[in-house]
Amino acid sequence: MMQALREARKGIGRTAPNPPVGAVIVKDDVLLGSGWHQKAGMPHAEREAMAECVALHGEGSLRGATAYISLEPCSTHGRTPPCVQGLIEAGISRVVYACEDPNPHHAGRADGLLKSAGIVVEKGVMREQAEKILRPFAKVQRTGLPWVVAKIAMSLDGRITRPDGEGPWLTSEASRQDVQRLRSEVDLIMTSGESVRRDLPALMIRDPELLRGRDQPWRLVLTNHPASLPSHAPLFVDENRHRTMTRAGNLENILREMAADFAVMSIMVESGGKLLAELAKQELLDECVIYLAPMITGGLPAMAGTNALDLAMTEMEWSRIGDDVRLRAQVLRDQSGK
Repeated sequence: MMQALREARKGIGRTAPNPPVGAVIVKDDVLLGSGWHQKAGMPHAEREAMAECVALHGEGSLRGATAYISLEPCSTHGRTPPCVQGLIEAGISRVVYACEDPNPHHAGRADGLLKSAGIVVEKGVMREQAEKILRPFAKVQRTGLPWVVAKIAMSLDGRITRPDGEGPWLTSEASRQDVQRLRSEVDLIMTSGESVRRDLPALMIRDPELLRGRDQPWRLVLTNHPASLPSHAPLFVDENRHRTMTRAGNLENILREMAADFAVMSIMVESGGKLLAELAKQELLDECVIYLAPMITGGLPAMAGTNALDLAMTEMEWSRIGDDVRLRAQVLRDQSGK
């Protein structure tokens, strides 16, 4: 199952509106094949793994084997045929999966179909690790809202800008490369009109390896004054300008539109403190990734609003990147942990 989860992580940021899923096929304690869901419309992880088994070991290799899958196999026909049927037809004798499908219309359906075909079913193996990978998909299924990650690069005094003449960057080159990896994990990057006017950001994945097999993320500019946006800003003139949108109005409604109409499961916010504070105030933030640079600047605050200052977090992961420190943590909706 650890290997299946490693396969699943390869699909993070690439599979919307489908979940990232990984699978491995084992027989007589030998790993025969593995696979991951690479893009909506392409074969699911189970079928990728089975295809590799057949390619490497022949048609009969699947009979009597065990499939380890990070998510309950699908049981309905969508853009691809149901994986449950594929497992049955291949002669798989045992299916082990980590967690049930968050889609309430599918959850638990696979068990009965597999068992009726004589297949042994086990579930719940490494469930928490699998559910962490699936959080954006699960949130959309549960609420219709995408998973929203705030990316914040700030100084020791909680500021996001340096004094005039000192350059734009607070964090190291290594941290900025790490941001590229974060961008590759999301479907959309959101910013404010103020940030576009001030910084002229491109908000794109620059690393060709991280971009391989996927589109550039959508880019969304929130502004009440679109006419004041600089027409020469990179996100309006580069080759991906067709993936740039502007919106104004109710934040929650905009996020719901992104999920429903643009298949967005995950969003990273790269903006100034006003938008971040408003998202926090409306309880629309799910996760924060904070890069703390070893300097004191006295610049603009990371979150410009007192209502956001008591933002509580859990599942905190600390790491060192060059001279910077990175914190990645999930946002608590209230102090009770809900």
